[in-house]
Amino acid sequence: MIYKKFQNLELSALGVGAMRLPVINGDDGQIDEAAALEMVDYAMEHGINYYDTAWGYHNGNSEIVMGKALKKYSREKFYLATKFPGYDLSNMDKVEEIFEEQLKKCDVDYFDFYLFHNVCEMNIDAYLDEKYGIFDYLCKQKENGRIKHLGFSAHGSCEVMERFLKAYGDKMEFCQIQLNYLDWEFQDAKQKVDLLKKYYLPVWVMEPLRGGSLANLSEEDSEKLRALRPEEEIPAWAFRFLQAIPEVVVTLSGMSNMEQLKENIQTFEEDKPLNDKECAEILAIADGMLKKKTLPCTACHYCVSHCPKKLDIPSLISLYNEHSYSGGGFLAPMALMAIPAEKQPNACVGCRSCEQVCPQQIKISEAMSDFVKKMGG
Repeated sequence: MIYKKFQNLELSALGVGAMRLPVINGDDGQIDEAAALEMVDYAMEHGINYYDTAWGYHNGNSEIVMGKALKKYSREKFYLATKFPGYDLSNMDKVEEIFEEQLKKCDVDYFDFYLFHNVCEMNIDAYLDEKYGIFDYLCKQKENGRIKHLGFSAHGSCEVMERFLKAYGDKMEFCQIQLNYLDWEFQDAKQKVDLLKKYYLPVWVMEPLRGGSLANLSEEDSEKLRALRPEEEIPAWAFRFLQAIPEVVVTLSGMSNMEQLKENIQTFEEDKPLNDKECAEILAIADGMLKKKTLPCTACHYCVSHCPKKLDIPSLISLYNEHSYSGGGFLAPMALMAIPAEKQPNACVGCRSCEQVCPQQIKISEAMSDFVKKMGG
């Protein structure tokens, strides 16, 4: 197992993300406890010492099962991370109640790593609102030793992340972002890494395989990669890409079965980062994948100047592209919640004035109409 230095700790470069534990009959709330415990045992035996769970994973059962799985091991042998569930605004005034319950659910006296969960457009104002006392309470828990290291995870834009960092950055020790070779440009992951570097914050990675989509490439794309590294399995390329980014410390993978766990552990037995040529190839493959499912908006903003509703069309198309590529998900709906009603996709009147000046000849009005349908309205 590769280990990375974080302050005075040695963290396994591969961490177990407990959002996709094995389940029974496809029911996300019903974890296959025996299988999950067996996987944790195997992970511990093979050098993984970082385990990441959260309040809402598996309908609230992930923290309980991870607590049971790790209870048999000495507390100094593993590092446990969980998060304050600010993705739900109704939780904002419950930080003490939730934190105390999380300690009970995980059956521990302290958390090694604790995060503000999912800083984004929807919740940034609430996270920064002093009336909820979230920041002050968590800092107090750190002072009391019940949180060893404090950080945050983010699915929001760089602008949102910077607002958070300007307010709390001097107390943050790490940040967890969605990072993979497909999102390097698509979700501004490169820009986010650069932002965190400016604040001297190491990077924790979530979604390294983009929900599994980067584990199964087309045969054409797979052949391109095999020509460069015949011995490398396709999923390993996503991890090797991350190994080439110096700021990355822990890469979390949500492994649903023992086979995935064993394959990932084998990959992390060696540090074999991609070279420049290999990075260029994998990023070119990502670009090709995106072109098949997304609109070629370059954010030139010509459309905005001709829109009678003054919609931020490039931003809306970016969210539309994310939703289209992912086949749904929570990112686009979450971001739309922070946009005023009069600036939503359904505010488009279909006048096509924007299309007359679009250099890419995108049928913007059709995209907005389709976006509304995809959002269920």
